Amino acid sequence: MGIVRVIFPIYICTSSMRKKIKVHIADDHKILIEGVVAVINTDEEVEVEGFSLTGEDVLKWAKKKNTADILILDINMPVYDGVTVLRKLKEKESKLKVIVLSSYDDISFVQNILKLGAKGFVNKSSAGEHILKAIKAVYRGEKYFSDGIKDDLLKVFTGQEVDEGEKPETAAILDLTRREIDVLKLIVKEYSTADISKILKLSTNTVETYRKNLLKKTKSKNAVGLAVFAVSNNII
Repeated sequence: MGIVRVIFPIYICTSSMRKKIKVHIADDHKILIEGVVAVINTDEEVEVEGFSLTGEDVLKWAKKKNTADILILDINMPVYDGVTVLRKLKEKESKLKVIVLSSYDDISFVQNILKLGAKGFVNKSSAGEHILKAIKAVYRGEKYFSDGIKDDLLKVFTGQEVDEGEKPETAAILDLTRREIDVLKLIVKEYSTADISKILKLSTNTVETYRKNLLKKTKSKNAVGLAVFAVSNNII
């Protein structure tokens, strides 16, 4: 009886055969988008799916045209800023993985951004060094932070003091609770404390406490200031 040889085919997986990680970039500066694209184009495993120049465009894209794995999101954008985009994506329970690319480095701001669902945070000053690493890490289900942000987060975790960094004026909205936002919306609509108390089923003292907290957190002097804050942050 002869020997029967069974030959199994060998498949060689090249980088061109792998599924590429698709990335969408949202920033209102085309020169920055071009810079990020240039870095991404150096890696065969990642490709740019498209870009958006306003927060409104990002949300429209996410709703209708999203074929990307990763969204790279700036904070300062027209119409809706990055904070609002994150908040709206969270409200819609979006599964999109977001990496925030920003020049803001205040650690409390970064922590609040993470609470809104961001999976990574990269400082723009070190984008060239970190953006590809961030994309691949977040795609794998990990979280990623550029060096300075990572160091500050570690300090906070170990109870060390961290110097206050730069944060946008809109960062105040991140400090508001869901109930404070509910009260703010009604204040702006000119409802009285008694009316708000009935609508939200709260005591008048509790409503007044929320009102005082809102004035303090938004650095407003009166209801007009609260209205300006609400409009500026797309709350109403």
